[in-house]
Amino acid sequence: MQDISPEKPITKTRLNILSFGNFLLTLFLISVTILGCGLIYQIHLDGFKEIFSDHWGTILLIALGEFIIFWIGIIAVYSTSVQLGIKMRIIGAVCGMIPIVNIFVLIKIILITGREASFEKKKIRVNKKRFDKQICKTKYPLLMVHGVFFRDFKYFNYWGRIPGELETNGATIFYGNHQSAASVANSAAELADRIKQIVKETGCEKVNIIAHSKGGLDTKYATATLDIAPYVASITTINTPHLGCEFAEYLLSKAPAGFRNKVADTYNAALKKLGDENPSFIDAVTDLTASRCREIWDITSKYDFKGNGIYTQSVGSCMKKASGGAFPLNMSYHLVKHFDGKNDGLVGEKSFPFGEDYTYLENKGPRGISHGDMIDLNRENIEGFDVREFYVGLVSKLKEKGL
Repeated sequence: MQDISPEKPITKTRLNILSFGNFLLTLFLISVTILGCGLIYQIHLDGFKEIFSDHWGTILLIALGEFIIFWIGIIAVYSTSVQLGIKMRIIGAVCGMIPIVNIFVLIKIILITGREASFEKKKIRVNKKRFDKQICKTKYPLLMVHGVFFRDFKYFNYWGRIPGELETNGATIFYGNHQSAASVANSAAELADRIKQIVKETGCEKVNIIAHSKGGLDTKYATATLDIAPYVASITTINTPHLGCEFAEYLLSKAPAGFRNKVADTYNAALKKLGDENPSFIDAVTDLTASRCREIWDITSKYDFKGNGIYTQSVGSCMKKASGGAFPLNMSYHLVKHFDGKNDGLVGEKSFPFGEDYTYLENKGPRGISHGDMIDLNRENIEGFDVREFYVGLVSKLKEKGL
């Protein structure tokens, strides 16, 4: 299994095209509004027939020019924008021929792409200014460990734009490369082998582990039980259910066995085709339940991480409303809230804390920060929370600690 290449930060060329497209669409909107109002006024004064019979050539030429400006602009932003997303692109295409509605949709597109261009240009300036400092160049490389039901090798980039941002600031990154779904014990065994492989092949001595969701459970278990502690400098868990998920326990207990097995068989078959050797949907879900996580906590809490020279910390976040998360987190939010209280769409706030330091992220805006937002799953620039900069800060602090 090979490490994937991270998504590269947006380039200046791409940003210039995006900005140019945004400028053309703004120019189109303003000019069409002015020309339209002027035409309506002239028609009111001179009549429709007189205006078009005397100036049809000029009107046709102006219309052609506006047509060209619009389509160059829309092609430019559609081909370069990340923040528009599929939904907004479809809305733009469907509503483009609906009078009045198309104006509001165009304004929305202009606002989204304008903010994106401004935001990304600022990030380029910030990274350029601090480039020489290499603030993410830690003593030991990073090992980024994915959560359940996802992969970080071949066909999928689990961490979005985060690794690219970290590497821009000096980080060296490896990935867990383990299967998408397995018991904590089996995933831990895979990670232990992976860590030994990295240390042996690179001579790096140790790794700084950043693990998301179930990956945090896998990492703790591997370190506490599989003799890899000498190769681990630090463990940072991101939105990990250290105390498990009550709602997962409820669903497992209520779902008919036939349905559970059907879902599991479908998932396992699909992931085998993508490269997983022996995925186990049921084992993975079972190890996320509150009762099983308490057993894992009891096992791992007996291990003295700090006493063995391993710095540990944890991070958690919460959504503020169901609509703040993309599917399926918008569907699970209320169910998790019923059982676990404040949550990120999958994991309750009380389950996040672990280690010497704990950071709880609660965005001031109405949207909140979901389980998926913490790994840049949707590549969305969230107002009030820059996920890429958050990880830069997280890793730079590891560097400051000499790790």
